[in-house]
Amino acid sequence: MTLLTSANVNDEGMAGLVWVPGQTFTMGSNEHYPEEAPAHPVSVDGFWIDATPVTNRQFAAFVKATGHVTVAERTPDAADYPGAIPTMLRAGSLVFTQPKAVAGPDIGQWWSFKFGANWRHPYGGRSDIRGKLDHPVVHVAYSDACSYAEWAGKSLPTEAEWELAARGGLENAEFAWGDELSPDGKLMANTWQGIFPTQSTKSAGADRTSPVGAFPANGYGILDMIGNVWEWTSDFWSAGHSEPAANSCCIPQNPRGGDREASFDPRQPEIRIPQRVLKGGSHLCAPNYCRRYRPAARHAEPEDTSTSHVGFRCVKHA
Repeated sequence: MTLLTSANVNDEGMAGLVWVPGQTFTMGSNEHYPEEAPAHPVSVDGFWIDATPVTNRQFAAFVKATGHVTVAERTPDAADYPGAIPTMLRAGSLVFTQPKAVAGPDIGQWWSFKFGANWRHPYGGRSDIRGKLDHPVVHVAYSDACSYAEWAGKSLPTEAEWELAARGGLENAEFAWGDELSPDGKLMANTWQGIFPTQSTKSAGADRTSPVGAFPANGYGILDMIGNVWEWTSDFWSAGHSEPAANSCCIPQNPRGGDREASFDPRQPEIRIPQRVLKGGSHLCAPNYCRRYRPAARHAEPEDTSTSHVGFRCVKHA
C-alpha cells in the first residue's frame, strides 16, 4: 500500500472538520462485490469533512432551530406507494431485531417496519436517545440529511469524496487502517461480532450504535468512517463503476454517480423512488454476511428509506 498526503484538522472556525487534500486515487475494488468494480483512478479536489457522523446531539440542535420533521415522523403519501396496504401507511421506520433463528435469506426475519420508530425513538415504542446523545443519529432519510447539511452550511459528500476520506491516506489497502480486519486482535470499528444475525458476542447494550470516537481514527484523523452506521452520499446509485479511462489525461475529475432514472429499483418498477449510494457499512456488517466494512464497499438505499443503522456526515468545500 502507498501512504498518500496526510490531512490537518482546521482549528480556526471549522471545529470538527478535517481537511482531505485533493489527489488522484484508485476508487472501487475488483476483489469483492460486483457493484464495487471496476477499480479505476479518479481525481478529487480537496475538501473539509466532518470528523464524525452527525450525532443525536447535533441533530437535536438542528431540529430545535428549524422545527424539521423527519420523513420517519410523517405519514407516507399513498400516491408514492401504489399497491401499499393502507394500514401500513403510517409514520415509522425500519428497525433491526436480532432473531433467535433464521430460515433462508429473507431479511424480513430481522428487519421490520415499526410504527413510531424515528430518530427520537430509535427502536420504536418507548425507546429514546437518553444516554445516546453522542451516538450517530439514525432513522434519517436522504432529504433529512440534505436539510441538516444545508442548515449547517455544508453538503453531503459525493461517493468519491467519501471513499477518499475513508481511505485515510492509504492507497489500495483493504480496510481504512490497513490490510487486516483486526490487526493483532484489535477491533478497529463497530461491526458485528459473532454470527449474523442470530449470534452476537458483544456485551448487553453494546450490540447497536456506539458513541462516535469509540474506535481509532484513520490516517486523516477521521472517526467512524467504517462501521457504526452506513452513511448517505449525494450520488445516485449505479450497478457498478464506469470503466477506467483509457489515458491518464482523461481520468475523471470530481466524478459523480449514476443517472437518476437508472437508479430506480428494477425489482419494484411501479415505485419511482431514486436510490442513492450508502458507504461505510454498519454495526450489522459481519464476515459471514456483509463484508462491506471497507472504503470501496457501497450499497443502494431509496431516498425515502430510513433505518436503525443509517446516518450521515457532511463536507464543506474550500
